[in-house]
Amino acid sequence: MIKKFILSICLLFSLISVAQEGTSSPYSFYGIGDIRFRGTTDTRSMGGLSVFPDSIHLNLQNPALLASLKTTTFSISATSYRSKLKTESNSSNTARTALDYLAVGIPLGKAGLSFGLIPYSAVGYKIENVATETNPETTRFNGVGGINKAFVAIGMEVYKNLSLGVDLQYNFGKIETTSLSSISEIELSTLESNRSNGAGVSFNTGISYFTKITKKLTLFTSATFAPESKLKFTNQRKINLVQILSAGGFSTIDAENGEISVPDTTIKLPQTTSFSVAIGEQKKWSVGSEITFRNSNTYSNRFADSGSQSSFENSTRYIVGGYYIPKYNSFDNYLDRINYRLGLRYEKTGLLINNQSVDDQAITFGLGLPMNANVGSNLNIGLEYGKRGKTSYGLVQDNYFNISVGLSFNDVWFRRRKID
Repeated sequence: MIKKFILSICLLFSLISVAQEGTSSPYSFYGIGDIRFRGTTDTRSMGGLSVFPDSIHLNLQNPALLASLKTTTFSISATSYRSKLKTESNSSNTARTALDYLAVGIPLGKAGLSFGLIPYSAVGYKIENVATETNPETTRFNGVGGINKAFVAIGMEVYKNLSLGVDLQYNFGKIETTSLSSISEIELSTLESNRSNGAGVSFNTGISYFTKITKKLTLFTSATFAPESKLKFTNQRKINLVQILSAGGFSTIDAENGEISVPDTTIKLPQTTSFSVAIGEQKKWSVGSEITFRNSNTYSNRFADSGSQSSFENSTRYIVGGYYIPKYNSFDNYLDRINYRLGLRYEKTGLLINNQSVDDQAITFGLGLPMNANVGSNLNIGLEYGKRGKTSYGLVQDNYFNISVGLSFNDVWFRRRKID
């Protein structure tokens, strides 16, 4: 287990070194960026459905399900994002690879403890408004950064098959944006640079219950509730005159000046509630659904003047998903031991642009590939194909295809060895 832990840490740092931006979507301009985390690779492959108790996988959405953990688990995942961005007149292709999460889970009898790091949201956009005959101004917008979550969670079985859990999170991160404005036949341009350092605390609670309804079939239910929390930003702004160079960069004319006083801001992270239900035969198949409500109408941008044509409404997400394992304990056919997963997701993201809702819909598929039959280590692969937004009303349609790879290393710690 220690060797696997060291290997995974090396993998983590290699991922961070080659991929700092977790999105390339123009929608990351708003709020705190794209909300990237949608669950671990195995639940994400079912559309994000997080209702099933699991003894070998971490559940980072509902802390109550940590009570089912039976082995010490180390999980890490990364996703390769591919998008085709379309407007009514143009299109472009983008690509990114980024870390999804890094977490450790430890079973504690009828309880489970987990801690780790999740890159929660990402900012990574490049937008250009080119000068026209009626408007001589060209503006280029760029943004990088995001918000991370360091968390510790615990789940405990308080009654037979009934578990409760709580997840405490420290949110932190930095978002940097620039706006470069130039006018035809004017030598100098204006560069506005913003830096926002955010920090805050939030928590999430969960409940899970399952029971036999027939000899083979089990009913699974769960719910989560995260109250509204605050993320405080310390903001800095500079406005400088620059000269655009022929190579594409720019030279600052008044580098020592340009500091503009701007107020610090506070963003309210929305209250979130989810309900899940599923039915199936344990270790064979299950199918279920989940609905999530977010009070996003209290959301805002980091600066009051950012995205003046945008606002926020309440968000709702619908999920249908499940899995199938032909024969989990097969010794002679590896394909029978594979966990096949499928899901559908539809979401009103809560973002309004030009009074138009930005919706997101996707189909997901995944495989759980066993690597160690004794303790359950596995490789999870997830595929996601979806569409966000539309080309009308001045919006951008984001057609995306994501490939996620997650490693779950399992071992049994603190076990007393017996000598025959």
